[in-house]
Amino acid sequence: MLIATDILSLVVTVLVVTGIARRLDWSPPLCLVVVGVGASFIPGVPSFELNPELVLVGLLPPLLYSTAIRTSLVDIRVNRTPIALLSVGLVAFTTVAVGFATWAVVPGLPLAAGFALGAVVAPPDAVAASAIARRVGMPRQVVRILEGESLLNDAAALVALRTAIAAIAGSVAMWEVGLDFLLAAVGGAAVGLAIGWGAVALRKRLRDPVLDTAWTFVVPFVAYLPAEAIHGSGVLAVVISGLILGQQSPRLLSGPSRLAGRINWRTIQFLLENLVFLLIGLQLRRILAEVADSSLSGWTIAGICAAVLAVTIVSRIVWVFAAATRWILPAWALPWRYSAAVAWAGIRGVVTLAAAFVLPTTTPERGVLVLAAFVVVAGTLLLQGMTLPGLVRRLDLPAPDPGEDALQKAALLHEMTQAGLARLKQEQTAEDPPEVIARLEDKQAYRSDSAWERLGAGSSVAETPSAAYRRLRAEMLEAEREVLLAARDNATVDDEVLRSVLDGMDIEESLLAPREADLVADGRELRTPAATAGSCAHLTNPGTATSDETGCVDCLREGTTWVHLRLCLTCGHVACCDSSPRRHATEHYHETQHPVIRSYEPGEDWRWCYIDRVIG
Repeated sequence: MLIATDILSLVVTVLVVTGIARRLDWSPPLCLVVVGVGASFIPGVPSFELNPELVLVGLLPPLLYSTAIRTSLVDIRVNRTPIALLSVGLVAFTTVAVGFATWAVVPGLPLAAGFALGAVVAPPDAVAASAIARRVGMPRQVVRILEGESLLNDAAALVALRTAIAAIAGSVAMWEVGLDFLLAAVGGAAVGLAIGWGAVALRKRLRDPVLDTAWTFVVPFVAYLPAEAIHGSGVLAVVISGLILGQQSPRLLSGPSRLAGRINWRTIQFLLENLVFLLIGLQLRRILAEVADSSLSGWTIAGICAAVLAVTIVSRIVWVFAAATRWILPAWALPWRYSAAVAWAGIRGVVTLAAAFVLPTTTPERGVLVLAAFVVVAGTLLLQGMTLPGLVRRLDLPAPDPGEDALQKAALLHEMTQAGLARLKQEQTAEDPPEVIARLEDKQAYRSDSAWERLGAGSSVAETPSAAYRRLRAEMLEAEREVLLAARDNATVDDEVLRSVLDGMDIEESLLAPREADLVADGRELRTPAATAGSCAHLTNPGTATSDETGCVDCLREGTTWVHLRLCLTCGHVACCDSSPRRHATEHYHETQHPVIRSYEPGEDWRWCYIDRVIG
């Protein structure tokens, strides 16, 4: 009962503090650490000791797995150079820099113990940094680099720590260090590949979403434990298996399985991430009790902690800007403003503190080293976590453009819609009811049109057809739900039937995504993103026609209405889009065969080729 009460109190504290922090727009990790520090000195509060085994085996694998399954292999490949330089190169550089600094400021400390502390503080907790980055609108490339770093840096740091601890007990040759890293990398990768593809083969045969999701809870531990048993990197094994499953899940899982897994893993990740920050704060009283046994004065200990914190922060800045210097490391090639954001996003987390407790009890001044690790965690959370949003704003980093997102989504959904309609024509037979075919075609058109209607931020249209559909269908679902609840309350329908109907309504309601925020014009012309832009002979020479018309010429003549406007670049004819009732732009193309139109909405400069069906 006591254990259950302690766990419940931790979870409730996490939920309350996180909810308040989000409402006040404060940093939840920092607030949880502060609350934990305060609670650790309250009489009667249980001593929640942070067992290194609990963190490194119980918490780290699921946290890494939950990030890996949502990480794109394509993004890692595109940003492989900066990710490798941060997750391996920076870890080694920080280990050496902090190691020598600690050896210099701690009297009588072996150099190997200094390197051990360097390995402890080397890996940043990019979960906290990327959360801040997303909240303040940091460029997505920076967020992807930070998340890629967080997946791999723990592996390098823990291998370095293992080698340094071995060196404390005796001499270690350089060839042994290299061999240790090689075995860790090869062993971890081999286990990760085997478990990842084995899990893919298993999940192909599972059709029950509950059973499928339950198996995913096992995968990170099945990958981590065997890899560690053969002295490989368990972290690397978990990451590789997670990346494989994340890449393959759209092909091998059903929609309900993906939906169940996504929701469950988001909940687990939320609880674990925030729980570990609370546990960090609760360790301070225990750490200070161990420091009390040190022969060093309080001022000396404070100076040591400050020096370790300063070297940890500065070493990241030095390494990142050295890597960003093209004539030193040409492959980095990030703009200096991006590099500045990456350099300042070195917030440490629970792995650092858990690794500090792994230090042998015979390590000289162990209490001081553990306290220094705690100061690095709390100091980076305070200094960098609090100032990172302001730095992003001062650097004027380009936030993700919602207009570009909407344009990419519309182009992708258009291609998907055409593929679906083409498959429908192949599969339909003379016996298929015409009303069913019409219903499917209307559903396809609605999905594509609703995406295009998200564009036109400067349009004078008060409500697009798709928005009206969502509004009215939501009201209909509300009325339907009232009937269902009345049947439940009156016990006129079996509960299993009620739940089945309600599940279907919930899925439909989730598809009726809440009204997205209107696109805000930021003074920049909305052009096609490079990742989406296509090219053809017609887009290369689209024409330069212009117009002074203020509306669809044909709609004005007929007395009908339009949603968005398009301009023919061959003759300057202004007509309405395919979301409009009359679709005059497409009609104009069929009449004239003029191939290219461009958006005639304020602030938009994207084009469309009717012949080759590409956006440019």
